[in-house]
Amino acid sequence: MTTDLTEGSPSKKLFWFSIPLLLSVAFQQLYQMADSIIAGRFAGELALAAVGASYPITMLFVAVATGVNIGTSVLVSQLFGGKRYLRMKSAVSTSLLATVAIAAVLTLIGIIACDGMMAALQTPADIFTDGSLYLRVYVFGVLFLFLYNVCTGVFNAMGDSRTPLVLLVLSSVVNIGLDLLFVAGFHWGVAGVAWATFIAQGGASVIALALLLRRMHSFETGGHFLLFSFDMLRRLTNFALPSIAQQSFVSVGNVIIQYYINLCGPAVIAGYSAVVKLNSFSLTCCLSFASGLSSFVAQNIGARKLDRVPLGFRAGAKFSIGLGAVFTAVYLPLASQLIELFVGKASPAVVAVGRQFLFIVVPFYMLICVKFVCDSVLRGAGAMRPFMVTTFSDLIIRVALSVILFPFLCETGIWLAWPLGWFLGTGLSAFFYKTGAWKKNLPTL
Repeated sequence: MTTDLTEGSPSKKLFWFSIPLLLSVAFQQLYQMADSIIAGRFAGELALAAVGASYPITMLFVAVATGVNIGTSVLVSQLFGGKRYLRMKSAVSTSLLATVAIAAVLTLIGIIACDGMMAALQTPADIFTDGSLYLRVYVFGVLFLFLYNVCTGVFNAMGDSRTPLVLLVLSSVVNIGLDLLFVAGFHWGVAGVAWATFIAQGGASVIALALLLRRMHSFETGGHFLLFSFDMLRRLTNFALPSIAQQSFVSVGNVIIQYYINLCGPAVIAGYSAVVKLNSFSLTCCLSFASGLSSFVAQNIGARKLDRVPLGFRAGAKFSIGLGAVFTAVYLPLASQLIELFVGKASPAVVAVGRQFLFIVVPFYMLICVKFVCDSVLRGAGAMRPFMVTTFSDLIIRVALSVILFPFLCETGIWLAWPLGWFLGTGLSAFFYKTGAWKKNLPTL
């Protein structure tokens, strides 16, 4: 099912398009959290720390996959909005072929550099082996990760947010079921967590690819499309490279932060591993409305209906900021109980670390939601340079403050760097939106 976001009430269209996106990312984050919860409850605190220690490295792979997803989605959205279906097919096939090549290279790099990356992060000896094992299995699933991201990016670009939702619900249920079987039942520990993710992600990507190929076949174009187009590759690169750079830069920053957290010992690593999943869950859910807004903006720019963009922006801001307020109201009073889902009540030191993070970061959720919606307009319009500037500034400040404050405040300094970086990033994002940076250099279809 495709949805034309260039017609009808922007508020209603954006809301109903974004709800499946919200549910999709919620399920995605839930099954990632299930890895940590089951590892912590059934395999112990060190297993949770091992999964958490490899998390910033896995996010590097996710960063590239997400960048390709964003680039593909923007390109396909604009072509779909402009009803250029022949060129849209060529864009999709080119994206798929380029993705397979990128995934193959990254898989090879991951296999060779797995232990070296874990060692570079100063991973403690008592969790190094399990952390390296988890990462190694994860690397073998990188092709599935990339294919799934491209396929869902295309579905969302065409206004179909329901198919990714169904796929994520399916993969989430399978992942959690296999987690329980492998870890709680077979006692495979961290290896069980890794293989459960691999199988669930692999199955979802194969189904997504089959559904996408069938969807592309349903479009009558009246001619043959190029299976691989250098023009489409160039346009895809123009959209994807800034997104990959932005996402990778964020991941590199998280690796640096993880390096300092690893110096604090297993209790802080485990506490951070728990709350970073909670934090990712809430922010990704808030970001779902911004992601929907990106597709809305891209389709309307493709149709040259620029007057609908500010209307969509106001609706997206209302939905995203409202959801941020809900998470704030839930996380603060229930902080301890939420962290105990990962580690139980027998780890008070881990709970204390997590509580401190949440009480410093969560009150600023509504602020970062403003940045999300401003960035989504820039991204949907293909204004990638100002989009990168806002993200880089946020992260540079956050990483720099973490490094500066760590010798004086230890992990507390790292937590404080979060809202300080958000203030700068949000201010820049709002500036670029208000000054109309998204209207400049609109693409030709």
